[in-house]
Amino acid sequence: MSERRPGFIVTFIMRAVIGMAIIFFVNQFLETKGIDVRVGMNGISLVTSGILGLPGVALLYGIVVYRIL
Repeated sequence: MSERRPGFIVTFIMRAVIGMAIIFFVNQFLETKGIDVRVGMNGISLVTSGILGLPGVALLYGIVVYRIL
């Protein structure tokens, strides 16, 4: 069990960093196109992207778009 823990932590950190980078760049891209959809870069976004990865980032954008409708 202790052998699995470091792998999970490293995977979580990699997903979180990549997810936050994707959120940053997508927010910048949408801003240049004049689309008012922004996902905040905060702890909730960090944990969501760290646990779920790319589908978590898509989920965050889906929630923001749903709130606009």
